[in-house]
Amino acid sequence: MSDYETGDTGDTGYGDDPSYAHYEAGAESGELEHLQQASGSESDYDSNFNVYEQDTESAESTDFQQGRSVEFDGADGSHYAEQEFTNYSNDQYDSNHVFAAEGSESSHQAEFAQLDALREEFDSKFAEGTVIEGGNPAAELGPAN
Repeated sequence: MSDYETGDTGDTGYGDDPSYAHYEAGAESGELEHLQQASGSESDYDSNFNVYEQDTESAESTDFQQGRSVEFDGADGSHYAEQEFTNYSNDQYDSNHVFAAEGSESSHQAEFAQLDALREEFDSKFAEGTVIEGGNPAAELGPAN
């Protein structure tokens, strides 16, 4: 900024009153910067496994016997023999084994980054001046009506 005054510059026709001059100038500037950053990540993992098993066993054993025996000796020396016989045997064994497995597995990953930037600049300038010459400003305007 600057200020200055001047004294008498000579006869202006209004007497010996001094002239006055004033001048002011200036400038202003500024700058704003703002930076914001954010980042993050996430990770998920899931596993699910199942095992199923079943055993069944059965056994059966069947034995059946039937018999008949007739034997005869006569007085005359004759001999008579009769035999009936049934023999049944059944052995059975059954075994079952069932095995099953199932499973699932999953994973998830995510990342993010965010950047916000703001930049602002501003300038302002001004100038101002005032000049007064002579000592009778009413005389400069002329006669009043």
